[in-house]
Amino acid sequence: MARCARILRMKDLLGLHGKNILGVNPPVHDFAFYDLWSKPIGLLYLLQKAREGGCDVRLIDCVRDGAEGQMTFGREKIAKAEIRKPDAYRHIKRKYHHFGIGEEAFSQRLRNVPKPDTVFITSAMTYWYGGVRWAIEKLRAELPGVPLVLGGIYARLCFEHASSLGADFIVAENWEPDAAYPAMDLYGHPPYGVVMTSFGCPMRCDYCASGILWPRFKRRTVEEVMKEIDFQANLGVIDFAFYDDALLLGKREYFYPLCRKLKARYNGALRFHAPNGLHVREIDGECAALLKETGFKTIRLSLESVDPSVAQESSGKVLRGEYAAAVKCCREAGWRREECETYILLGLPGQSLGSVAETIDFVKACGGKPKLAEFSPIPGTKSFDAAAKEIPEITVEPLLHNNSVYSSWISGALAPNELQELKDRARRP
Repeated sequence: MARCARILRMKDLLGLHGKNILGVNPPVHDFAFYDLWSKPIGLLYLLQKAREGGCDVRLIDCVRDGAEGQMTFGREKIAKAEIRKPDAYRHIKRKYHHFGIGEEAFSQRLRNVPKPDTVFITSAMTYWYGGVRWAIEKLRAELPGVPLVLGGIYARLCFEHASSLGADFIVAENWEPDAAYPAMDLYGHPPYGVVMTSFGCPMRCDYCASGILWPRFKRRTVEEVMKEIDFQANLGVIDFAFYDDALLLGKREYFYPLCRKLKARYNGALRFHAPNGLHVREIDGECAALLKETGFKTIRLSLESVDPSVAQESSGKVLRGEYAAAVKCCREAGWRREECETYILLGLPGQSLGSVAETIDFVKACGGKPKLAEFSPIPGTKSFDAAAKEIPEITVEPLLHNNSVYSSWISGALAPNELQELKDRARRP
């Protein structure tokens, strides 16, 4: 029977001094995984904070250590091995994989680091807890008696479920990192850098957990962000991904001055990426041109849907005319159609297939490139509560939150062939 983790207060975690601390990013168990500039930034901030407090820190990133090839802009292809599907997925006709290093490689890495006094284990998607459990079991076998502390997104959103995975302690409090930068040097030569100019988001979209994970919106100073970028650039990093949920808000007071500093200091030597989606309402001709001039190579535009009811769930972020104007500005600034990727939500409770198809066609007519984003019910959000009325099982089994199979296999919002038709529609010129 798995032990039940005890609650550890964040102040006690941050109060550790002079300890040997090992950070672990578990492998991913899922049907698919892509390196979209994916790094455990919360864990990296925490390790840096511990180092600033006099601790000796190490990192084992089971995902990154499984890299087996290069992709564009520093991203990497991650090794995978087919594994048995959990019972919750037994009816799904897709293969299930372990992404990252395997048991033998993980054990060897554990033997190659000094025995830690404490292990920090992070967690990301709620439906990735299989990899977290795998890591805890291996750590328990290799490091008997060493306290295991579990934190991260899954631990925050699914506290009771996470507390039964076998860790000694669980941290479910919010922490606004005040470390100088994420400890990316623990990778030696990281393939890309990660940046956050702010924590949280002032928007309160019905399907998003940002307001739960970060109850208040806090912007860092431009000087702090420049220090973070400088630190990673000195490691040889060229590509940087902004993790922000609200990068362009307050653009004239904050984002524009940051861009001007980046242009003056690096003069195009660095490449920047905004995979989380930009608020298109903020993109005018000046903004689009500045993004281009600063060195942004990847932008994702947030539209979600042209359906008024879905737009309302998105905090009314964008209207048709605003999106069309934003794409026009991007195209005039030199962005190609395929570079104007636009997020379109599908699979929301009550959302019609017709509205998704209409949004796809609208994006293409405006000169953008549709990018489908499948809905995942996230605990604590309004959309999760709506989904739970139809599928109560999602309240006890986080595997059922998986966006890659939720709408087509779990909720029944659309059949797998209907999903494929929408994907084909989005891909067609």
